[in-house]
Amino acid sequence: MKAPTKAQLARADRRDRIVDAAREIAEVEGWPAVTVRRLADTIGFSQPVLYGHFPDGRDGIIRAVALDGFARLAELLTAAGDLSGICAAYLEFARSRPATYEAMFSMPTDLEFARPTTPEPLRAGFRPLLSAMGDETRAEILWSALHGLADLSRHGRLRPDHETARVEMLIGLLRRGHPHE
Repeated sequence: MKAPTKAQLARADRRDRIVDAAREIAEVEGWPAVTVRRLADTIGFSQPVLYGHFPDGRDGIIRAVALDGFARLAELLTAAGDLSGICAAYLEFARSRPATYEAMFSMPTDLEFARPTTPEPLRAGFRPLLSAMGDETRAEILWSALHGLADLSRHGRLRPDHETARVEMLIGLLRRGHPHE
């Protein structure tokens, strides 16, 4: 395989700068503050340059932030070790990157989950859950529960001082009837 050209590297760098700037603005000010005009002004590119990288504009940028978020989440969950570590890493990711998490799970995108066309970063984010649980249904239950805990916590609906107890109870419930874990 040929090494990328300078032009290809420059294009990839511009794309990364756009995605990073969108994520940074969203993490500080929320997604409503992320507009193509604001991004162009922030990183010193013209709006046509942004549309050259993301023809569907803001939606494509949000999609890129979501895909990058799944890749980062996959790295954290893979390094987390056991089920308890995976749960803690997932919840910490959601807590420390709320706008990225929102792009991944709450904002409208064309990303498809659990389909033959599911992008690799989404599959990579699910893989540690699957590995920890042993089958897809149990992994989906874990993911659903963690997402619920993350979302309810983010909106102040759960008592923060009970997070550890909730996670321990969740792990206990998931292990019930599965003595090999």
